[in-house]
Amino acid sequence: MLATLIRLVGDFELAEEGAQDAFEVALARWPTIGVPSNPRAWLVNTGRHKAIDRLRRRIALRGKLKVIHADAQIGGEPEPVRADIEDDQLRLIFTCCHPALSLEKRVALTLRVVCGLPTPAIARIFLVAEETMAQRLLRAKVKIREAGISYEVPGREQLAERLASVLAVAYLVFTEGYAPSVGEATTRPELCAEAIRLVRLLDQLLPGEPEVSGLLGLMLLNAARLGGRSDARGELLLLEEQDRSRWDHDMIAEGTALVERALSHPSRIGPYGVQAAIAALHANAISFAETDWPQIAGLYQVLLRLQ
Repeated sequence: MLATLIRLVGDFELAEEGAQDAFEVALARWPTIGVPSNPRAWLVNTGRHKAIDRLRRRIALRGKLKVIHADAQIGGEPEPVRADIEDDQLRLIFTCCHPALSLEKRVALTLRVVCGLPTPAIARIFLVAEETMAQRLLRAKVKIREAGISYEVPGREQLAERLASVLAVAYLVFTEGYAPSVGEATTRPELCAEAIRLVRLLDQLLPGEPEVSGLLGLMLLNAARLGGRSDARGELLLLEEQDRSRWDHDMIAEGTALVERALSHPSRIGPYGVQAAIAALHANAISFAETDWPQIAGLYQVLLRLQ
């Protein structure tokens, strides 16, 4: 819904405000009138009209002509139910991860707008005050507007570079959950889950991209071991000390299948696919002693050549 509203009104702040207004109206009306047959379309249309109302109020002192012009830009007939919801989501991900933004802003904006984490939670991740994070997010949105960053999926000639930026953001979010760089927590499972959700979405929207499959496989294979990474006191355990029965074997099976898919394109194997293959060898080993160390060493040589 938010991704579609951003496309319709062309402004992050206005779209977010319209979405909040629409949810407020729904909370008030739906208990009485019932849930509409297409809740998303109802929310999008309501949010769009609320955004128009907000824009009218903002520019009321600038003259009626600008109001009419703005109406022509985002007003008019109600938004029809569209089939390209996925396209809107993909545009939003690539916009939040645009290389013109600093890596920190890309991570924060993705967590806020794509993953839906509240600003206080993101502030805790970055160990800054909520007001500081709110200002950073606002500056990132202003940068997108003022720099004229297009709300679009890049063309094929730009896709590799831009996709690498998106995957790097997701990788950093997962890594911060798997091995936090700050704070006392040994793991942050909620961040791992958000990163996995983001890459699952990418895998659905860009089927057949080997590095997307590789990164999703890598995340699942590592997340599968979270249950055995610490003891009863919360202390991290070495791999050889972990109880492998506490690993999530369904997740390991899914991750392994994704690795096989990623490696089925030999000419397009990338760093995430190789790291995922290493993780698969660890996760599928019956014991630490029976791990295929020669193959792992060989894969690290491949990774060294790639990076």
